Amino acid sequence: MHRHTIPIFPLHSVLFPGGPLALRIFEARYLDMVSRCLREESGFGVALIREGHEVGQAAEVYEVGTLGRISYWEQRKDGLLGITLKGERRFRILDSEVAENQLLVAEVELLPNPPAVPLPEKYQHLAGLLGRMLTELDQPYSSLVRELDNAEWVGARLAELLPLELVQKQRLLLEEDPLRRLERLEDHLAGQLGLR
Repeated sequence: MHRHTIPIFPLHSVLFPGGPLALRIFEARYLDMVSRCLREESGFGVALIREGHEVGQAAEVYEVGTLGRISYWEQRKDGLLGITLKGERRFRILDSEVAENQLLVAEVELLPNPPAVPLPEKYQHLAGLLGRMLTELDQPYSSLVRELDNAEWVGARLAELLPLELVQKQRLLLEEDPLRRLERLEDHLAGQLGLR
């Protein structure tokens, strides 16, 4: 088992491998973290907050998150640093500690990405829905290379974009089987539309 030590950004958001996440950075601990990641060309972990807040004291997070790498950054007009993160690999937190500046640093095990599975015919309508959603979106989604025939990619992007509760998104992140994730998303959509 390969262990890595990475900084963790606790968020009220779930990042999936292959997905983008736009962030505005203003706290000193995260400005330092981002500048170090840019300098070292390294990534940082995004983990859903279980208890606590995005600002102030370090929050308690779920043990599985996603390692992301900064794909774009800019100094925004409002003076904040804007970055776009791209999800790479899921990780499991094995141990963690809070630094003096309240930055959460964790020892993690990187989890294997699920295999690319061709999208079955019965889920083509989900790819169609996702395609329509993507045409309505601006950056960072508008520049994504589309993989609408890949079940893993379609399920991950729908899980990011659909208005699901954060704990549901976290459960979908934990799902190892791309087809099972699509099945769960379809169940959710059917429930929303009163088709069950």
